[in-house]
Amino acid sequence: MSGGLSPALDGIRLSVHVLAATVWVGGQLTIAGLVPTARRLGEGAPKALALAFGRLQWPAYALLVVTGFWNVSAVHAGQPHSWVIVLVIKIVVVALAGLAAFLHTRSSTTRGLAIWGALTALSSITALVMGVFLAG
Repeated sequence: MSGGLSPALDGIRLSVHVLAATVWVGGQLTIAGLVPTARRLGEGAPKALALAFGRLQWPAYALLVVTGFWNVSAVHAGQPHSWVIVLVIKIVVVALAGLAAFLHTRSSTTRGLAIWGALTALSSITALVMGVFLAG
């Protein structure tokens, strides 16, 4: 790869990763804010809203994982041990966020929806913050 192209690829890599994080994390917060209004629109409205979001959410999550590996491969050389530890913890938190979101979509009780939704949001926000720390 030529040296002149590397900064452009770095910009693309980071922009796609941040855009996917915007959809994944920002979308969760947006949906959480819209659910009370959706409930007033009818019994099935929150579920319809959630299904529509899922069509955006899961591709964004997949893109986050792919660009996350790309990010690590682009910058991992020469990083201190503490950076690697934060990275490993972030990977676990990202996996937890995906699992919690999956279980949220499969939940059939109000309690399950609340627990898995809260865990999804908490782990997603934690992963986002850890990503900021890793980026420096």
